[in-house]
Amino acid sequence: MFEYHGWITVRESAAADDEQPRLRQIADELRLRIALMDSPYLLDLRWMNGEPFIHLGGFSNHRSSPDVAELFEHVAEVAAGSYGLLHVRDDEDPGHENEVRVLRLVRGRVTQHTETLLSPCIPAVEDPFTG
Repeated sequence: MFEYHGWITVRESAAADDEQPRLRQIADELRLRIALMDSPYLLDLRWMNGEPFIHLGGFSNHRSSPDVAELFEHVAEVAAGSYGLLHVRDDEDPGHENEVRVLRLVRGRVTQHTETLLSPCIPAVEDPFTG
């Protein structure tokens, strides 16, 4: 099972500057990339209060398209001021089968961490299988 929930605030740079001349172009390119990912789940880019945000979430039997971790890496490359979190639960991830992992995007880098509030999934989120 592969479950994910996340968001990205898209920014051209980390400067506290309202003038980001390429931001509209970056957002348009990201919108096109998102459209090409053809996700049946939640995956969109919207402008709110003058800033672009990406929202994503899904739940499938196995890790498959869209590759949401790859999207986070791409945003880090093209919009280094962006930041966001992606929570992932993948019971087929060797060594992390019983964890919720967090991808953290900040200042052009994506790092992975264990989400301690929801891990270990058994018994934090679910009861042990007694079958």
